Amino acid sequence: MHHHATGLELLESPIENKGTAFTTEERAANGLEGLLPTTVEDLDTQVQRVMGHLCAKSSDLEEYLYLQDLCDRNETLYYAVLMRDPARFVPIVYDPTIADACLTYGHVYRRPQGMYLTKTMKGRFAEVLANWPTRDIRFICVSSGGRILGLGDIGANGAPIPIGKLQLYTACAGVPPDCLLPIHFDIGTTNAALRADPLYTGLRDAPPADDALDALVDEFMVAANAVFPGVCVHFEDWKGTDAIRLLARYRDDYLVYNDDIQGTASVTLAGLTTALQIKGETLADQRILFAGAGSAAIGIADMLVEAMVEGGLGKDDARKRIALYDVNGLLDAGRDDLGPSQKAYAKDLPATTDLAAAVGSFKPTALVGVSTTPGLFTEAVVRGVAAATDRPIIFPLSNPTDKAECTAEQAYAWTDGKALFAAGVQFPDVTVAGKVFHPGQANNFYIFPAFGLAVYATRPKRIDDRMWIAAAKGAADQVDQAARDKGMLYPGQRDILEVEITTATRVAEHIFDRGLATVERPDDIRAWIKGITYTPVYRARPPSPVHRPGTADRLVRGSSR
Repeated sequence: MHHHATGLELLESPIENKGTAFTTEERAANGLEGLLPTTVEDLDTQVQRVMGHLCAKSSDLEEYLYLQDLCDRNETLYYAVLMRDPARFVPIVYDPTIADACLTYGHVYRRPQGMYLTKTMKGRFAEVLANWPTRDIRFICVSSGGRILGLGDIGANGAPIPIGKLQLYTACAGVPPDCLLPIHFDIGTTNAALRADPLYTGLRDAPPADDALDALVDEFMVAANAVFPGVCVHFEDWKGTDAIRLLARYRDDYLVYNDDIQGTASVTLAGLTTALQIKGETLADQRILFAGAGSAAIGIADMLVEAMVEGGLGKDDARKRIALYDVNGLLDAGRDDLGPSQKAYAKDLPATTDLAAAVGSFKPTALVGVSTTPGLFTEAVVRGVAAATDRPIIFPLSNPTDKAECTAEQAYAWTDGKALFAAGVQFPDVTVAGKVFHPGQANNFYIFPAFGLAVYATRPKRIDDRMWIAAAKGAADQVDQAARDKGMLYPGQRDILEVEITTATRVAEHIFDRGLATVERPDDIRAWIKGITYTPVYRARPPSPVHRPGTADRLVRGSSR
């Protein structure tokens, strides 16, 4: 039977703890009398107190650490705070503040959240996963720490990423937190400085070769599905080549996705869709140049091809409209250093290592930056795109802020306010010639929490790119004309839960229409999805079946703490 916590044990359970909100009756029935201040408070009062604490913090990182502490103490209150004002808190609990949290992880580590698997557990993954206290896990977010934001390989310091990612499933889309499990998969790190740091919390080895890594992840996938049947595995922040290879390896056999590839692609497609609705053009009318040719670029390019094919274009014709440019220059047909996924986009154009020259020869109408190279979009580059189209689409998506290929101010200034702009981070409003522009933020949190909610609801057999295209269209269709007039390409963040439920509904409809769901189709999909979302409210607690105040064993147990 379920262990019924009482007394201090109850106050130390983040899922069951209500702190000062336990009623007088609950305090009497659960051995809490004398362990809490007198006043019985409601959730709103507790939220007010938390906001007061946060206002006194001197930095975003201090706010992040305080909020994670709160999550460890009282999960309901934590989500109540986040869900009151997601626009304020998403940048704190996720990108960009989480970058600082990762960089200092070994130095700020306090207690585990989620699980830590290492390659030394090979042969025993199922046994180790069974140590997690609950079995109804529907999502695992797993990271190797191999490529975090613009920070590169930070190994075990990447552990906050899957934790933060899953917190956004709940905060932005109401996916119940008790069905989520973050995992750091420690395969070692290439980062010599970390391996030499005495406070580093991970393995101090170099990562294994591809075939050895694949064998490890193969065993992990089998174990995860055995211990948590029907679980969806969300891959996050693996090294680019590993990310592409592992997604291809598992997508037909397991419920998996990679947010860095598919979520990034979907949110980019959402912004492009809105931009094209503003321009009155189709995707097939565009020529799109990517700065960067890693997993994000390939993921976006592949999804754009899929979307053009849905729109009636042949695959080869679709690929002709997309070019890539990386650290060695334009991906042209003469290069011999391209992987198979890159070769598909190589062009019969003159070789060049100058992005402005590549813009001149390919003549893109849209420029997408996934290069982590700050300042790469120079004035010459941006003006070059503006020469090929009256409303140039400029998307410098690299994170965090100091990695962006250009700023919003630069993009608007260099195009006389004509640019349709989105970045990976939120830039402040820009005024050009008296007109105020509100730059878009192509942040995956518009998409992956909603996608998670749709998967949670429908339990699909498999996940493919067409579902992500449905998510992109669902997000784009929520940007109204007034918002578009201000240059906004994404919905506002204030009512993010409603936005995500609407997007999730679109994805769920798509899954039902294709016959991929394993649950019965309800009459009203949106109402059904809304009905299964999590709300951060305290639930009444039944009295303990065995609690008798005053029993001596509590004193004995207390003294051995």
